[in-house]
Amino acid sequence: MRETIKKFLPERVKYNYRNFRKYRKKQQLEREYAGNEVTCNICDHQYRIFEPFKNVPNEKCTNCGSMKRHRLLFQYLNGETELFREKKEKLKLLHFAPEKAFYDIFSKRPDIEYFPCDIDPGMYKFNRNTQIYEIDITSIDFKSETFDIILCNHVLEHIIDDKKAMTELFRVMKKSGWGIFQVPIAFNREKTYEDFSKITPEERYAAFGQIDHVRWYGLDYPRRLESAGFKVHDIKYTHEFTEEEKFRFGFPEKESIYFCSKSS
Repeated sequence: MRETIKKFLPERVKYNYRNFRKYRKKQQLEREYAGNEVTCNICDHQYRIFEPFKNVPNEKCTNCGSMKRHRLLFQYLNGETELFREKKEKLKLLHFAPEKAFYDIFSKRPDIEYFPCDIDPGMYKFNRNTQIYEIDITSIDFKSETFDIILCNHVLEHIIDDKKAMTELFRVMKKSGWGIFQVPIAFNREKTYEDFSKITPEERYAAFGQIDHVRWYGLDYPRRLESAGFKVHDIKYTHEFTEEEKFRFGFPEKESIYFCSKSS
């Protein structure tokens, strides 16, 4: 009966109902995690602890939905790059698989010409004031040397032909540009593991830890980027923070920042 009713409801009504349920759920979580022991550096909200996510403690911000890797990346972008500093000209930013926490910030910046994109823009259900472009990372529909900055956070592990994707990222980056290309790394592997005979969700989950992943990147990841032409800086960024700071801001225990440019 419920499914039948849903079929006849206008999309706007269903959209408003989903938002109402999200709002009520968020109110409940705000009460559950109320406190000031941790701080999200993206949205500045404080909590007793961050929500667990997929059995990982102190992971998800109740307010903006950011994860550990997002907060670490934001810390680096804010403190170590020109992205949020005053500038004379707009920077063109290409952002693959835009996370809502970042999308909300970049789409409102008057000094950033923002190009969020995904192979399936329709999957993004959050409120959008900037178009999300339909882009295949292995065939990027922009001219060469278009972008000052490219962000690609946990995307390449989903791409079968990651070498072609890296070549395309290099092509559309300006000579003076830079990018950050994060992936999950198996730090106990010297070499990236991939096996394209594994095609079922069960096989990929057993091999790569997630049903839509096609490889586990190893410590050779920077060399794979270098083979596409990039100058790669493997920045051991989490080493710059104390254990107390990593807990306070919900940073990963061990994660590098992979800063890539066309020049050293």
